[in-house]
Amino acid sequence: MKIIAVTSCATGIAHTYMAAEAIERAGKAAGHEMFVETQGAGGYKPISREIIQTADVVIFANDVGIRDLDRFDGCKIVQSIPKTAIKDAKSLIAQAEELAGK
Repeated sequence: MKIIAVTSCATGIAHTYMAAEAIERAGKAAGHEMFVETQGAGGYKPISREIIQTADVVIFANDVGIRDLDRFDGCKIVQSIPKTAIKDAKSLIAQAEELAGK
């Protein structure tokens, strides 16, 4: 399964990257292809529309708005916050699997 994770926190520093790492690690451990976009204080590098269009599900772990949110129109979305992603990324992956029907 192909999963995208987009993370951002209020300050765009520690929790953004901790959440991204936790989700990526949990997804790969479950055998999924992972693509992670961090939207931090230093900006962000958007995931390509081609990858977004072929993703099975997207996980948002954010405390602030996601930049260019319209890129994800029509996607299946699991919504969370960075704190949850850091503490229990495995449950977010399980939610993504359930939402995608896999």
